[in-house]
Amino acid sequence: MPWIPRGLRDGIVTSHYPQRSDGYGSGFRAAVTVSSAPTTRDELDSAARSCPTGAIAVTTEGGSVDRARCILCGRCVQMLPRVFQFSSTIETSTNQRAQLVVPEPEDDDSLEATRLELASRVRALRRSVHLRHVDAGSDGSDEWEIAALTNPVYDVQRLGIYFTASPRHADILLVTGLGSAGMAEPLRRTFDAMPNPKVVIAAGVDAIGGGLIGEGYASNGGVGSLVPVDVFIPGAPASPFTLLHGILLAINLLPARIARTGPLTGTAP
Repeated sequence: MPWIPRGLRDGIVTSHYPQRSDGYGSGFRAAVTVSSAPTTRDELDSAARSCPTGAIAVTTEGGSVDRARCILCGRCVQMLPRVFQFSSTIETSTNQRAQLVVPEPEDDDSLEATRLELASRVRALRRSVHLRHVDAGSDGSDEWEIAALTNPVYDVQRLGIYFTASPRHADILLVTGLGSAGMAEPLRRTFDAMPNPKVVIAAGVDAIGGGLIGEGYASNGGVGSLVPVDVFIPGAPASPFTLLHGILLAINLLPARIARTGPLTGTAP
């Protein structure tokens, strides 16, 4: 039984998140940020053309990145590193699709109103929740990260979060994949079978905006047109810590410290 000496040697490995950051490290590619460093319109246009998903927009005020489309390929970071950088910030989930565009638009009042409405709706879910995951056309990478939530490192059950196979027992619908045509009806039926109150989370850029494929004859370009999405979790794929942040945001269980100070980074405290 090799797990006995290993356990004695390593001690407790379970994360303490969200009480504190557990340190993915400063080099972890969690999101792309945009700085206000001086640059030219031609340089920004060149970076925008290099983006395979069209996540970069260029205006008279500068460039912006839509994290709902960004697959973290790093082309913009390589081409224009003084403007585009990787960030280890893991708390990138939001209640509004527009807030995934960085630099973020000045719409704090609207975002707060959305959060309060969701918090009021899920007040009954604050003790423990059951989560139903549906793959609506994923490439499989998102599923690996979701499966990691149940291992001893993340252990979502310590937070009162449990996976269930039945939508009739589920409080949260966690959807991955670009919303393929073949999964449209099963996804709607799953949503309809869930009791109220219920929350829908779109996990990963495929579920939010269709990823590399986008909208086409076999894809709906995300799941937002199939079910009403309450929380958007960007990433390609979203990391386990980012998924945890999105789930806790959905049921209003984030510590007040995070809401007050803003996102934690992946660096250890």
